[in-house]
Amino acid sequence: MASDIEIAQKAKMQRISKIAMEKLGIPEDHLEPYGHYKAKVSLEYVDSLKDKKDGKLILVTAISPTPAGEGKTTTTVGLGDALNYIGKKAIIALREPSLGPVFGVKGGAAGGGYAQVVPMEDINLHFTGDFSAIALANNLLAALIDNHINHGNELGIDVRRIQWKRVVDMNDRALRDITIALGGTANGYPRQDGFDIVVASEVMAIFCLSNSLEDLKNRLGNIVVGYSREGKTIYARDLNAHGAMTVLLKDALKPNLVQTLENNPAFIHGGPFANIAHGCNSVIATKTALKLADYVVTEAGFGADLGAEKFIDIKCRKSGLRPSAAVIVATVRAMKYHGGADLKTITNEDVAALERGIVNLERHVENVQKNYGIPCVVSINKFNSDTKAELDVLYSRMEKLGVKVVLATHWGEGGKGAAELANIVVDLCEQKSNFQFVYEEQDTLWDKINKIAKKIYRASEVTADTKVRNQIKKLQDDGYGHYPVCVAKTQSSFSTDASVRGAPVNHVVNVREVRLAAGAEFVVMICGDIMTMPGLPKVPSASKIDIVDGKVVGLF
Repeated sequence: MASDIEIAQKAKMQRISKIAMEKLGIPEDHLEPYGHYKAKVSLEYVDSLKDKKDGKLILVTAISPTPAGEGKTTTTVGLGDALNYIGKKAIIALREPSLGPVFGVKGGAAGGGYAQVVPMEDINLHFTGDFSAIALANNLLAALIDNHINHGNELGIDVRRIQWKRVVDMNDRALRDITIALGGTANGYPRQDGFDIVVASEVMAIFCLSNSLEDLKNRLGNIVVGYSREGKTIYARDLNAHGAMTVLLKDALKPNLVQTLENNPAFIHGGPFANIAHGCNSVIATKTALKLADYVVTEAGFGADLGAEKFIDIKCRKSGLRPSAAVIVATVRAMKYHGGADLKTITNEDVAALERGIVNLERHVENVQKNYGIPCVVSINKFNSDTKAELDVLYSRMEKLGVKVVLATHWGEGGKGAAELANIVVDLCEQKSNFQFVYEEQDTLWDKINKIAKKIYRASEVTADTKVRNQIKKLQDDGYGHYPVCVAKTQSSFSTDASVRGAPVNHVVNVREVRLAAGAEFVVMICGDIMTMPGLPKVPSASKIDIVDGKVVGLF
């Protein structure tokens, strides 16, 4: 059987100018090509679409991720192709992959099998340089902070209270905590510092939530870089950094257009992590897609407790976007893993493990239906090891929740394999949606984290030490209480303990750190053992990636 990268390398791609014109009506003059198969769409053209009617937005989410794999991005691509296959005009809108996971654990993030976006190697590697631009803008601000201090520190920045870190788009645990400016007075004032991964940068969040260059510039100016010795807030605009940062990002902000294996259009733009950031592709790309198609399929990071909640409470709240339907992706083997099955035995029939683990899917379905108010369908990525007895349990349990289940085969058959799913989604889009947020804007920050923890995670309480509680109170008193909350926690469990599978209840969510993202306009609450600079595994994917006879191998 061919690997994902082998399938992608055999794809018969069309020139992106042809895809743009014939499928979307975008004139070639408004494309900025990066070779033959990828291009940026001009912001002038994006702005010209503002009076056009929006299509229907479809959210693809999933159960809590497991090492067994679920296939959320593959389903997003497959559903987009399937909608086109049944005669609908559809676009998919995805995040750009980070090099951290590409060379770390995942080895790529462009779908799989015959449901992929291409050119796969480009998308997974440097693509159009957006992440490099984001890193440069972030690190320019970091350099300006230290330069300001070196040249007299007119703003009185307290070097012990600088909030801004440098970033690099690679998993590198050695950079989490470092000391900078060593080597004497010519190199500035030594201080403790650290790196985050690019996708955890507030610049990435701002980039993905901005509606225009002007909005981007204003948000960048609102970044809190630190505090003075008297406690005064120091913003990026106080350093006159936001103009130059915007210049570095002006081309990156243009949405990236590529295609699927079936030559259907796809926007891939922006990519904050979902466990340490809000986990959604750019607002600009999603809104542009909605103006150009009748159906837009997008995804939120990780499970419906983490990515979908942020998609709704942050992205939708800030942008006015409203999904008409949701698809919850799962596999039988992943649910058996949630039921306690060992990875080595998940391909064996184990109805008991499935019955124990299906509670994870049920919890996500209930959240999507009741707490988000979105009509949904369950899409199962089918494996040959799935048995009739196991599938009967699945159908029976989902029937009790009033949710349809589809066995999708887009991995092996492309859009045709998800045609049934596409028809159900079209019907769901015509149903009445009772879309709602998990909390209200006027709720306090403490109330917001409590509502997320208790309604979505089914926790019994939220805890925090006195220092963290005082930080939350100060943010509330300083006028940031209306901001959404961005929870940073493990994606592997409803709890903050990655080892707890299934659907735990009455657990405790501890907030151990709070960060203000004033430019992105949300408050990050870090819960459990979560890193904003991941490390590499013992055997990283990088060890398998190579170039042989001019072709990239091992990327999947």
